[in-house]
Amino acid sequence: MTSVHRVVVPLRVLLVVLFGVLVLFQTMSLPGQFAHMAREDPEFAHLRWPATGVTVFWVLCVQVVIVSTWKLLTLVKTDRIFTEESLVWVDAIVWAIAGGGVVLLGVLGFVGFNANDPGLPLVLFLMSVGVTVVGLLVVVLRALLRQASALRADLDSVI
Repeated sequence: MTSVHRVVVPLRVLLVVLFGVLVLFQTMSLPGQFAHMAREDPEFAHLRWPATGVTVFWVLCVQVVIVSTWKLLTLVKTDRIFTEESLVWVDAIVWAIAGGGVVLLGVLGFVGFNANDPGLPLVLFLMSVGVTVVGLLVVVLRALLRQASALRADLDSVI
C-alpha cells in the first residue's frame, strides 16, 4: 500500500496541471481558434459556435474525469476505495465518457454526411471506437469494484 501512496502525490500534481491546461484551452484557445477559422475561411464561419460548444463540452467531460479521479485517489489514500462512495465517482466517469461519446457520434454523423474527403470521418470513427472501448473498460472495472466492495463488506461483518 505504501507504493500506492507514493504514486498518489505525483498523480495529483499531474492532474492539477492537466486541469489547468484544459481550463486554458476551454477559455482561451478553443474559442480563439474557431474565431480565427471563421475569419480565415468564411465558408465555414457558420460552424464557429457549434464547433466551439462541442469542443468545450468535450473538455468539460475530461475535467469531470479528472475531478472524479481526484476523489477516487482520496478514497484510495484513506483506504475507503472499496465502499459505495467510490461507485458514485466511477459513475461520474462513465457518464462523462458516455456524454462525450454520444456527442462524438453526432459529430461523426454530421462530418460523415458532409465530407468530401474520407480522412476526417475515419479519424472521428477511430476516436469513437477508442472512446467506446474506454467507456466499456470503465464499466467492467466498475463491476469489479462493486464485487470487491461487497467482499470487503462481508469480510468486515465477519471480523
